[in-house]
Amino acid sequence: MDTIQLKCFISVARTLSFSEAARRNYLSQSTVSRYIKELEKEFGVKLFERSRREVTLTNEGKILLPYAQEIIDTLNKATSVVSQLNSGKGGRLRLAYDSTSLSCPTRLLKQFSAKYPEIAVEMVRLSGVESSTAINNPDYDFFFMLRDMLPDSDGIEYRLTHRDTLSLIVSSDFKAKRNTLNALDLKNCRFALLSESESPILYMEIMDIFRTFHFSPEYVTEFDDVRSVFMAVGAGMGIGILPTRLVENYRMPSVKQFELGDIETDLSYVLAWRRDNSNPAAHLFLGSVKLDSDEDDMEYVI
Repeated sequence: MDTIQLKCFISVARTLSFSEAARRNYLSQSTVSRYIKELEKEFGVKLFERSRREVTLTNEGKILLPYAQEIIDTLNKATSVVSQLNSGKGGRLRLAYDSTSLSCPTRLLKQFSAKYPEIAVEMVRLSGVESSTAINNPDYDFFFMLRDMLPDSDGIEYRLTHRDTLSLIVSSDFKAKRNTLNALDLKNCRFALLSESESPILYMEIMDIFRTFHFSPEYVTEFDDVRSVFMAVGAGMGIGILPTRLVENYRMPSVKQFELGDIETDLSYVLAWRRDNSNPAAHLFLGSVKLDSDEDDMEYVI
C-alpha cells in the first residue's frame, strides 16, 4: 500500500467515478482501477460495487475512508511542517544551560535568531548536576555546559564552544595595590562561591586552588545562582571566584574584577546534543552558529 493508492481510493469514494478520480490525480482510468484492485487484494475485501451505471462504496469501503483520509492529512501536515522548518519559517528549539556558561548561549543565539527569526527558542537554566542527567531527555535539543559534566555515552555528540579561566570578583570598596592577586593574598579572606550542587566542576577547581596553596578558608558562603554570588560580593560578604567570561558579561558597578596571578586554570565549555535528535530546527541551529574554538577542536563524538 502506498499514498497514491489511498489518494485514488479517496477520490473514487468522494466522486463515485473512476474517470473523475483519474482526472483529479492526473492518471489514466485503467491505472486508477489497478490501484483500487491492489488495495482490495491487500485488505482482502471489496471496497466498491461497480456496474455499468454506478459505483457505490461497500461497508468495508465506508469504514476505510476516514482512516485513509486521516493518513493523507497527517502526511500533508508533516510535509508542510518539515518544509517550513527547513526553510526557517517555523519550529521550536529548547535549550538548557548551566549558570556559568551564560555568555556563550547569548552570543550563539544572537547569530541564530538573526538568520531564523521565526523559530521560537526556549531557554531553561539547569544546575550542572541536572544537565548531566537531563541530556538524555528528548524534551531538550541542546545543552550548554562544562565538558567535564558530560556523561559517558555513545549517544551524545558535542562541540567545543570556548575555553575559559577563573577570575576573582571583589567589592568595589576592596583595596588592592595591583590588578593581579595571588592565591596567598586570599588566605584570610571570606568567600562567596557558587555551590557544589550548582556547578560541581567549578567548585572542585576552586577547592583545588585552596589545596594547592595549603589553606582552607574559614568563611565560605555558598549560593545556588550566579546573581546571588555577585550581590553577596558587592555587599562585601566575601570574594567570589567565577569564570572570566561570565564576570565580564555581568559588569556590575558594585563589583570589580582581578586576575589570579599565580594560578593557571582551564575550563572547557561545550554545546552538546543527543545523536538521535531529529528536530529540523536543531540541524539549522548547528549549521548556522559559529564557534570561536580552534578548528582542530571543533567537533567530538563521545
